Amino acid sequence: MERRELSILITGCSSGIGEHVALALHERGYRVFATARRSEAVARLKSRGLEALQLDLDNSSSIQSAVQEVLSRTGGSLYALFNNGGYGQPGAVEDLSRAALRAQLETNLLGWLELTNAVLPAMRRQGRGRIIQNSSVLGFVGLRLRGAYVSSKFALEGLSDVLRQELHGSGIHVSLIEPGPIRSHFRANAFLAYRRFIRPKASHWRETYARAERRLASHEREAPFTLGPEAVLKAVVHALEARWPRARYRVTLPTHLFAILKWLLPTRALDTVLRAVSRGENR
Repeated sequence: MERRELSILITGCSSGIGEHVALALHERGYRVFATARRSEAVARLKSRGLEALQLDLDNSSSIQSAVQEVLSRTGGSLYALFNNGGYGQPGAVEDLSRAALRAQLETNLLGWLELTNAVLPAMRRQGRGRIIQNSSVLGFVGLRLRGAYVSSKFALEGLSDVLRQELHGSGIHVSLIEPGPIRSHFRANAFLAYRRFIRPKASHWRETYARAERRLASHEREAPFTLGPEAVLKAVVHALEARWPRARYRVTLPTHLFAILKWLLPTRALDTVLRAVSRGENR
């Protein structure tokens, strides 16, 4: 089938990975429905030639409305969903409020679940489809001061593994993409979430937070081995077009390295390595 007959719904297209993948797939011939939470981002995406819709992952009405609009425009069909929208909530676990963790899970997990479940009936009727989940290296290893984000990605990985088994034989494939550091606005958005929920002065971690604040506020220093969003695009294209897409796509050197270390090392030895990584980045 021609790519122009294949439609894909993408979340989190206001910048970074989502924007890059949406534009690249549009150029490749796919019918792309690019979504973003803010109306000004939607207008900008439309100005770049994309079919763009407003979709807020924290709002059930917004999710259902966007899906209904996409299915209406496509005659009830949708080939693929790329779940990408989300953010990272920094902070030590002991400093996370219930509200902070709830907000993280609402966007990064529960919104994705509701959106996925909303498109699956159409995919089941057509007997094919692709669900692509943008996870993280932090979906299988944990780093200090990222407990909320890690919990959302670990949960996403487990949910996706179960969904893949449940969809076996349906013609619908589920793939996880596990990037390490990718050039995007992720750090800036994480800093906003940090300032919203974390009270550093009263924390045991206040000195670590001070160093982390300098890192989060900096727009100059990238994490080692950072790649551009085209690295994720390559994985998305394979997940869309391969006859048998992979269950997991590991993107960037750190992801490959940590996958090997997790397989090789006992848990406490891996903890030592991960503590060293998080100490080094906040110096």
